[in-house]
Amino acid sequence: MTTQRIVLAVTCLAVAGLGAAFLLMRWDEASRLATVASALVAVAGLGVAIWAAVPGPGQRGLRVSDTGEARAAAGGTAVSGVTAGATGGTGDVGPVEVERTGPADATGGGDATSGIRLT
Repeated sequence: MTTQRIVLAVTCLAVAGLGAAFLLMRWDEASRLATVASALVAVAGLGVAIWAAVPGPGQRGLRVSDTGEARAAAGGTAVSGVTAGATGGTGDVGPVEVERTGPADATGGGDATSGIRLT
């Protein structure tokens, strides 16, 4: 079972439990419980939002600038910048920023990239 399914199942159980509690309580007790539950959910939501916004370890990012020249000859490959996976995956590096890359030159069937090359 994936983490997403576990979170969904726990959320459904919590909603069902609160619904049953509200049905069995008197109006003033249900109102108090709803107030407390709302406050707890609001604080938890704020915490999760902050947690999601702050980069974790290994998520510092990668910045490449002022790279040199890249030359590729017959069937070769050259990159003046960064080579990364097409899904944005450079491992746990995080965001990638490339600026002022050097010239890339391909001759005789080579392949050269100046900037970011997605593989």
